[in-house]
Amino acid sequence: MKIGIFDSGIGGLSVLHEAYHRLPQQEYIFYADVEHVPYGLKTPEQITEYAIENTQFLLDKGAQALVVACNTATSVAIKELRRRFDIPILGMEPAVKPAVEGTEEKRIMVIATPVTIREDKLKDLLHRVDEEHRVDLMPMPRLVEFAEKEEFDTNEVSNYIRGQFANFDPSNYSALVLGCTHFNYFKPALREFFGQDTLLIDGNFGTIHHLADVLGIGMNEEQNTEVFFDDYHKILGSVKTEYYFSKKSVKDENTLEHLKRLHNRLEQVRKI
Repeated sequence: MKIGIFDSGIGGLSVLHEAYHRLPQQEYIFYADVEHVPYGLKTPEQITEYAIENTQFLLDKGAQALVVACNTATSVAIKELRRRFDIPILGMEPAVKPAVEGTEEKRIMVIATPVTIREDKLKDLLHRVDEEHRVDLMPMPRLVEFAEKEEFDTNEVSNYIRGQFANFDPSNYSALVLGCTHFNYFKPALREFFGQDTLLIDGNFGTIHHLADVLGIGMNEEQNTEVFFDDYHKILGSVKTEYYFSKKSVKDENTLEHLKRLHNRLEQVRKI
């Protein structure tokens, strides 16, 4: 089956990367809407327009199911996409429920884009699962910008994280929920700030697990994908993935190398 995955930029690669581990036998089309990144600072009307265009492009390329690998686009546009298009369409949401159910007493921090934090979808989720009002919210839009520049471990990134949390004591938090797919790249810096006792939770596994259920296909409990990362030819070839950056097929050597580095980064930080 050919599965389409789109995001505003390279954050959605973290969802694709999880799919490589769990559903390695499927075919994928990955679409990064790099002309419009970041979505987190756009209007809902703009985001919905981009999401519709991205979905139509992926359907035209043969996608039989779709993952909106962007929390922001999910929160704004998922209902409209499902209304317009007659294929299975899955979205992302911050993994608040597993964070609440998997921890006790201490607080939970959810980091996301300003749009995700502002939209009703997250508010409704918190109303359902955060009965004890343990969750705090923090917009972190610059992490998207850093990720798109492939800037993960610099002093500027660390200073930004410390500045955003200047009024919070990290020892008060039992879990940090990564509510944007771009944020997975920053697990080392976030781990350094919050410490080893704070769980880092993202929605990627849950999304791919749901995808497997919806499509009725088996999911590997774990897949050793070291073979995928020894060179970019195997990333972009034997895994049966087509990559598009804003409707342009990725073929040039520099961009292929960029994708290789990003996949390697995601593999390195996956278990942090």
